[in-house]
Amino acid sequence: MSSNSSPTGASARKILSSRNIERVVVLGANGTMGYGSAALFTQAVPHVTFLARTKAKADEGLAAAISQVRSPTVASRAETGDYDKDLEAAVAKADLVFEALTEDFDIKKAMFDRVEKARRDDSIVATVTSGLSINSLCEGRGDSFRKNFLGLHFFNPPNVITGTELIAGNDTDPAVVDFVDVFSRVRLGREMIRTADTPAFAGNRVGFKVLNEAAQLAETLGPVLVDKLVGPYTGRALTPLATIDLVGWDIHRAIVDNVFELTNDEAHATLELPAYMAKLMDKGVLGDKTGAGFFKRDGKTRLALDVASGGYKPVSEIALPDLGYIDDVAKLYHQGRYEEGIQIFLGADGDEAALARKVIAGYISYAFHRAGEVTETITGIDLIMGAGFNWAPPSVLVDTMGPASAVAMIEEAGLPVPEILSKAAASGEPRRFFDHPAINIGKYFVAG
Repeated sequence: MSSNSSPTGASARKILSSRNIERVVVLGANGTMGYGSAALFTQAVPHVTFLARTKAKADEGLAAAISQVRSPTVASRAETGDYDKDLEAAVAKADLVFEALTEDFDIKKAMFDRVEKARRDDSIVATVTSGLSINSLCEGRGDSFRKNFLGLHFFNPPNVITGTELIAGNDTDPAVVDFVDVFSRVRLGREMIRTADTPAFAGNRVGFKVLNEAAQLAETLGPVLVDKLVGPYTGRALTPLATIDLVGWDIHRAIVDNVFELTNDEAHATLELPAYMAKLMDKGVLGDKTGAGFFKRDGKTRLALDVASGGYKPVSEIALPDLGYIDDVAKLYHQGRYEEGIQIFLGADGDEAALARKVIAGYISYAFHRAGEVTETITGIDLIMGAGFNWAPPSVLVDTMGPASAVAMIEEAGLPVPEILSKAAASGEPRRFFDHPAINIGKYFVAG
């Protein structure tokens, strides 16, 4: 298990000076992650090559990157090309090859076949995979490739979201891991979290468990009620089903299918893709990228999916039960009274409030049970959920409600209580689980 700690001070400066990153090649630079990552690299590296299936696609990626970050350095430091004509020459000169192709093992493997033949022995190869095995992706390759290969998982859009997972393979040179860690933190402004090479790593393992559970609930409750119940007051900037629409149903499916197939933990059932989503995907429903998902727009009117019929209804016409407690919580959050606000949530009456608590209890329980498996401690999970998903880290929720209240909520939901929380509730130690001097936890408690 890699340490959560990044090198700092004199050690970091020495590591940063150990090699130069002058040329970066981005593969898949026409996709949103590809051009967003390429734009980020242009802020720190003098030469960045955008490559795609065609030069026209790469040019589109460059135009999107310029529009996204509105920085003149993007165009001045970038060049474009295609795989057939330009890949081998560009990779041969690259200090870092950054792969951002679609989340498909065979497609990535075929591309790495070409990269391995063209690269220098000392170049770094990084994949932005959101959860495919780093060890499997480099299986059977030469020593040089394996020593210099790792996962560098940015979250979209990388110019806005700083949380980044760093995943070493079994054969990755520790010096390469340290260098990429420091380079990404110092030159690219990343919040770096080292994770184990487990399915979906840390952020997506925990985050998509919650997102998929919300999708399962939407089958009976409807998307509008689910996103109201698991809304901003529960510690997230964007509601869960709107998040799936933004990410894309196909990406969501790839992540949860991977975790469901390769794991069998205590929350396994919550990671099974709902059958209705699979049927709608067969009809072309993929979320925002296709104009329709759980929600869509007709002019200025926001519509929500009716799961039973597959049609859409205006959100304004969908009746909801009395959820007045949410407004009460939000008012207290607005005043900075987070502990009081969360106690209103914990004590709210009604089946809907109990269901919302069950989802949040599942988030906390699942995250704490993954500590030691996907990251060394809960701190790594906390940081990626905060900096990668913009969700209140599980430890922040526990600190705000108190360990005893957290344990009671988890027990009420019929979920397993992590041992560390049981001990904290009994002993009062640690007094706080989350301690980051640069993070104001108030940003996670949204008044709305």
